[in-house]
Amino acid sequence: MASLTQAIARLFGRSTARNNREQNTTEEIQPMTKVLVLYYSMYGHIETMANTIADGARRVDGVEVTVKRVPETMDPEALASAGGKSDQQAPEASPKELADYDAIIFGTPTRFGNMAGQMRTFLDQTGGLWADGGLVGKVASVFTSTGTGGGEEMTITSTWTTLAHHGMIIVPIGYATPELFDISRVGGGTPYGASTIAGGDGSRQPDERELTIARFQGETVAKVAARLKANG
Repeated sequence: MASLTQAIARLFGRSTARNNREQNTTEEIQPMTKVLVLYYSMYGHIETMANTIADGARRVDGVEVTVKRVPETMDPEALASAGGKSDQQAPEASPKELADYDAIIFGTPTRFGNMAGQMRTFLDQTGGLWADGGLVGKVASVFTSTGTGGGEEMTITSTWTTLAHHGMIIVPIGYATPELFDISRVGGGTPYGASTIAGGDGSRQPDERELTIARFQGETVAKVAARLKANG
């Protein structure tokens, strides 16, 4: 009887160890949730917001964050003459690589209540992805900058139209962060997505309140994307 008991104990022990190994293996191979922060920035305001949003997304466990920018379409001399920022560190993205990510957070300055032409040109090259359904079910969100505040909400929501045609899951931020209730000073921030006010001459930089909202947006989108990926 003693030998039988010992044999059962050894068998149970091996079974438990095997189950633990299988569980650990499953945890180890859990794929990372891939988040892309894709932006266009002429003067650096959106670049700053993009990097801050990326920092927020990196707060979420199991998330891999990439920051890229869309190609510049302006002539280099014209860009320099306009005071554009040409020394941005983020690499340029290609339209077809968007399908590699689980979530994409788009950033664009406002141009008369619409996205900048550079972002429009980039998105107009995603017809192949649309035809293949390459972005269907992926998470999307948008942030922006304006000179005086006019057009910030319209820019975000009009960008949503393109993302909806791709079948993306659009994630706003609502009023879930207290900074959006702070009206003690001029600043950006909408329930649709983060924003910053650059000033008519571009001299104003994103302040801590605006950056906090941006960080919150990055974290929120990453959490949603990770939850969707985990649930298959």
